[in-house]
Amino acid sequence: MTQSLETRMLDTHDTNDAVIKISSLCKWFGQFKVLTDVDLEVRKGERVVICGPSGSGKSTLIRCINRLEEHQSGHIWVNGLEMTDNIKNIEAIRRNIGMVFQSFNLFPHLTVLENLTLGPTLVRQMKKKDADALAMQFLEKVCIPEQAHKYPLQLSGGQQQRVAIARSLCMEPEIMLFDEPTSALDPEMIKEVLDTMIELADSGMTMIVVTHEMGFARTVANNVVLMADGQIVETGPPESFFGNPQHERTRTFLDQILKH
Repeated sequence: MTQSLETRMLDTHDTNDAVIKISSLCKWFGQFKVLTDVDLEVRKGERVVICGPSGSGKSTLIRCINRLEEHQSGHIWVNGLEMTDNIKNIEAIRRNIGMVFQSFNLFPHLTVLENLTLGPTLVRQMKKKDADALAMQFLEKVCIPEQAHKYPLQLSGGQQQRVAIARSLCMEPEIMLFDEPTSALDPEMIKEVLDTMIELADSGMTMIVVTHEMGFARTVANNVVLMADGQIVETGPPESFFGNPQHERTRTFLDQILKH
């Protein structure tokens, strides 16, 4: 019996070690096409940095991976499971993905510890004692255990973002998505968040990071992706992406961003 195209593509995906595979992805907002035929693979333990000008589709792309945005055509697989309208697929994929946004999205009426334990107790049905221990473990990891009983508004922006990272880690995801996690921070707070992300990368976490922090991309990324006008223009390891870009659009972007 002849296999469908979808089945053949999934069989191909199963033969390599990609934990995320995106194929011919297209996304519209009304009449505006924000993503056009995007192809991307991310392997286990790989750190991918996505950069590009504002409005290029970077955030939309990673939001499609865990269905915060719905794509209209193309395919997304996470650990061999396709992201479709199937609720079970969506829930299964989301269980393996943590996401950190530009805004911290912490509950202001809950303490730091309560923010971290909410997901494990409600979603994973973890006992409070175990959830508290897990939360403290990850607050140690992001170097702010002493803030556990404070409220978010008592913390600096950098501390709040590290709490947001710890909150995602409490769900013990296999993959972390970061959507410009330092863009809302004052310059002096950026380093503490990037240091936390570097430590996370060193632990072997699979990461996709949308950012303009080119120093982070140079030192942490296995693969750097430039997006423009909803398409991937260039992709490659940092040494070639920064040292020998192949596309004029990449050279123009790097000239502009590295001047600042």
